Amino acid sequence: MLLIPAIDLKDGHCVRLKQGDMELATVFSEDPAEMALHWLKQGARRLHLVDLNGAFAGKPKNEAAVKSILQVVQDFAEDNGIDEIPVQLGGGIRDLDTIERYLDDGISYIIIGTAAVKSPGFLHDACGAFPGHIIVGLDAKDGKVATDGWSKLSGHEVIDLAQKFEQYGVESIIYTDIGRDGMMGGVNIEATVKLAQAVRVPIIASGGVHNIRDVEQLCAVQDEGIEGVICGRSIYEGTLNLAEAQARADALTEGD
Repeated sequence: MLLIPAIDLKDGHCVRLKQGDMELATVFSEDPAEMALHWLKQGARRLHLVDLNGAFAGKPKNEAAVKSILQVVQDFAEDNGIDEIPVQLGGGIRDLDTIERYLDDGISYIIIGTAAVKSPGFLHDACGAFPGHIIVGLDAKDGKVATDGWSKLSGHEVIDLAQKFEQYGVESIIYTDIGRDGMMGGVNIEATVKLAQAVRVPIIASGGVHNIRDVEQLCAVQDEGIEGVICGRSIYEGTLNLAEAQARADALTEGD
């Protein structure tokens, strides 16, 4: 079970939102690269980046911050004899040229969210052009998928879209319960497991992580197909210690 720290980028800073509301942003660091290094030192094995400005604008807006993070990750890996520390990125990625540019920069996985729902042909093309590098992000409320930085609810059911996108060849699916994101009220285990059981590709849980108990609950259902969980406000506000939680997850899932 991978615990994946989230670094949400807004105006070049590292922030956290509540329920996707740009007006409810808390700035946790003026230097996202420094924050990335902090999580790497805490034992993070993958990082989750979101270009929040990009998600709302429909095009990349924090590329300079992304590049600075990638340099820190590369230097840390080299200094510690680590082959690779994957970095996944989402937010405003709407064309194949942008994907190629980010992959060339060193991003491991591209997350496609809104564009996957609105332009499934684009997701299909991306999976074909960059196999193994495309993750789809499905953000939902009451089982319905939301788009445009969570500002619009679609009529699509999460499981229906997940099964469709699985056929396209996505590497994995990030499932976020919007109602819980940034609220630290606990992960929606039931909905996450239901989705994981409906597809064969790995699911990455997101939204609502509060403490070690949430991690333990996810580890208990890891075998259903849940490979990781994105951690945001909990690790920034200290209700979850990343290093301790990852060690606990490793202990619980050894041999799986």
